[in-house]
Amino acid sequence: MSPTLRAAQSRDPVDISVIMVNYNTAHLLDAAFAALEASRASLRLQFIVVDNASVDRSVEILREKHQDAELIENTTNVGFGRANNQALPRLRGRYVLLLNTDAFVSIDTLQKTIAFMDARPQCGVLGVKLVGKDGALQPCCRYFPTPWNVFLASTGLQRFFPRTRLVDDLSWDHASDRECDWVPGCYYLVRREVIDRIGLFDPRYFIYYEEVDHCFRVKQAGWTVTYYHGTQVVHIGGESAHSVGPVTRAGRQISRFQIESELLYFRKHHGLTGVLTAVFLTVMADLIKACRRLIRRNDKAESDVAWRHARTVFKLFFATRLGSTATR
Repeated sequence: MSPTLRAAQSRDPVDISVIMVNYNTAHLLDAAFAALEASRASLRLQFIVVDNASVDRSVEILREKHQDAELIENTTNVGFGRANNQALPRLRGRYVLLLNTDAFVSIDTLQKTIAFMDARPQCGVLGVKLVGKDGALQPCCRYFPTPWNVFLASTGLQRFFPRTRLVDDLSWDHASDRECDWVPGCYYLVRREVIDRIGLFDPRYFIYYEEVDHCFRVKQAGWTVTYYHGTQVVHIGGESAHSVGPVTRAGRQISRFQIESELLYFRKHHGLTGVLTAVFLTVMADLIKACRRLIRRNDKAESDVAWRHARTVFKLFFATRLGSTATR
């Protein structure tokens, strides 16, 4: 494509602006773009890739093989939320799709989700069915976290409180559309009007909880958040996280970042009382888990993991000034 033609196209409106944040996932880029191309049909797409200072061949591959993608190169890893925000001045789409590089759309995904939102102007954010490489269902229609439901899920005590809505509810067949509180950011389709009105992500979240916070504000502004069952996206999960630090055994998340984002979220939406409650219940959960592992399994190593988690919670609680300020 000539520079003149590319410049002219860069000003044309499109149906979807696809934003992909990349961090050391060079091995996935070709497959991610191939899936998008197979799914686009007659839709006009804009590709924006924000590279968070990858140290693999990501930038080289993007320049050589995916020249139609607008590339934003960061010299440092600025985090997921801030990286997505960097693409906002370039948006040309009537919809904006945030897509992980480890999430692969089906051939009908783009057409079906756009048609669904076109027919429902009150739908501000749309998510889809997420499955792993093995076809196993992943949480994709979620409820807002609270200090209480996080505590119950962490300790396994939810069976004693069956009326409490947990963040992840996989007890239904996911074969129907339904409104929910939030959907994961690996396939996150947003109406452009939403972004123009309330923006995208709070930059204080380095990683995790960005979409939870955003969906909270979307619903406050009067739009709905919807899970759509009519297509699915294969989501590997944890690919970028492996290059940052150790990930938790369950959920493949980086513990320190998850804790900090949770504190920031609870302080923002539940106030000082809420974040104090969250810290107390988190430490109580760690105490319960540590005792269980010692008493039932005599597993001191696993018990120590729970204690280290509790210490990290306390450390970050004060480092974030009681959940009000990000540490990076």
